[in-house]
Amino acid sequence: MTAGPVAAPLALACVLAAVVYAVGAVRLRTRGDAWPWLRDCVFATGCAAVVWGLAGPVPGGLFTAHTGRHLLVAMAGPALLAMARPLTLVLRLLPPGGARRGLLRVAHSPAAGWLLFPPVAAAVDVGGLWLLYRTDLWAATHRSPLLGGLLELHMLLAGLLFAMAVCRLDPVRGRCGLPLRAVTLLAAGAAHAVLAKSLYVAGPPGTSFAAADLRAGAQLMYYGGDAVEVLLALVLAAQWYAATGRRRARRAAREALPAGAR
Repeated sequence: MTAGPVAAPLALACVLAAVVYAVGAVRLRTRGDAWPWLRDCVFATGCAAVVWGLAGPVPGGLFTAHTGRHLLVAMAGPALLAMARPLTLVLRLLPPGGARRGLLRVAHSPAAGWLLFPPVAAAVDVGGLWLLYRTDLWAATHRSPLLGGLLELHMLLAGLLFAMAVCRLDPVRGRCGLPLRAVTLLAAGAAHAVLAKSLYVAGPPGTSFAAADLRAGAQLMYYGGDAVEVLLALVLAAQWYAATGRRRARRAAREALPAGAR
C-alpha cells in the first residue's frame, strides 16, 4: 500500500467520522439514552488506526512498512469500527422519517444482505489480497497512482465489510448464525495465513525486495492478522456466551412456571 491520491481524503474522512460519532454519542446521552463510552473509544481508535495506516510513519523496509499499513487500514481499523456499531448509532439519532426509512431500506436490501453474507464478504476481502500479492496487480499499482488510490479504498471498504459480516452487531439484512460466522472467520484466517507464508518465500510478481524485508513483512502479516482475527473471535465468543445465557434464563423461567401454565 502506497500513499496514493485517495490517502489524504480518506484520512480526512476518518477524522470527520470520529468527530461526528463523538458528537452523536454525546447527543444520545444528553437526551437520556444509554450509549457506552467504550464504543466511543473503540471507534476513535479504529479511525486513528486507519489514519495512521494511510498517512502516518510506519517503520521498517518498503515491504514491511506496506504490511503494517495493510494491517492498520484493512484489518485492525475496520474491525474496531465495526465493533463500535456506527449504523446503530446513526439509526438511533435519526428521527422517524424519510432519512431513517431510507437508511433502513439500504441496510435491509437484498444487495446489502448478499454483500454481508459472511462467505461473500470473506471472498471479497481475502480474495482481493490474493489478487494483489499473487498477480501483477502490485506492480501495476506502483505504475498508476490512481489504481493505487483505488486499492486503498478497496482495502478499507472490504475490511469493514468483512468485519461487519462476521461481528453482525449492526441491524442489517439476514440472520447468519454463529457457526457460519465462526467457520468463515477460521477459513478467512487460514487463507490469510497461507498468503503470508507464501510471501515469506517469494514476493509479489514484478517486485524486488530485500530478503530480510520480505521475511519481516510476511511475519508481520502472519502474526498481525492472527491478532485481529482473535479480536473478532472474542466478539463471537461474547455473543455465544450472551445467547447461551438467554437460553438458560428462558428455560429456567419455563421450568419455574406451574405445570399447567407451561
